[in-house]
Amino acid sequence: MRGKCLIFSAPSGSGKSTIVQWLLQHPELKMVFSISATSRAPRGTEKNGVEYFFLSADEFRARIANGEFLEYEEVYSGCFYGTLKEQVEKRLNEGMNVVFDVDVVGGCNIKKFYGDEALSMFIQPPSVEELERRLKFRGTDSDEMIAKRVAKASYELTFAPKFDVVIVNDVLEEAQQKALSTIKSFLNV
Repeated sequence: MRGKCLIFSAPSGSGKSTIVQWLLQHPELKMVFSISATSRAPRGTEKNGVEYFFLSADEFRARIANGEFLEYEEVYSGCFYGTLKEQVEKRLNEGMNVVFDVDVVGGCNIKKFYGDEALSMFIQPPSVEELERRLKFRGTDSDEMIAKRVAKASYELTFAPKFDVVIVNDVLEEAQQKALSTIKSFLNV
C-alpha cells in the first residue's frame, strides 16, 4: 500500500522539530523523514543521502529547470534547499509515510502537489511573546537573529489557515498527543 505525506510547518522555536522527532519513535506510523537537497557544503560529519543530498548550485539549478523539485528555495544567493520528487515517490511507493519539516511556503506547495495524499499540520506557538522567550532560552542566536526570527514568525503565522490542522504548542506533551491522534486518524492506524 502506498504511503502518505505528513507535512509539518511552523515558525522557528514553535517546537515542530521536537514533535516530529517524538513522532518518529512510533513504529506503527511507518514514518520516514524526507531528506532535503541543498547546494551548501556538508558541515562536520554530515554525509550525502543521510542529512541532505548535497548538490552543486549548478546541478540544483538544472534540476529546478527539469521540474524535479516538489518545493525549493534560494535562501541566499546560490544557496538552495529543496525536496526532490523522486526521493519522496520512492519512499511512498515502498509504503512509508514521508514526514516533511519545511517552511510554510514549502508546506503549502507539497500539500498542493499531493492533495488528499497529504496531511498538513501547522505547529503554532501560544503567542509571539512566548516564541521570543523560547528563542532566547535556546541560547543559540544573537539578539539580532532572534528579532529577525520573530519578525519572520509574524509573517509565517498568517499561513496557519492554509493548513489542514493547527496545533498550538502550549504544553509540549499535549501538542505531541494531538499530533499523534491526528496522524493516526489520517492514516487509519
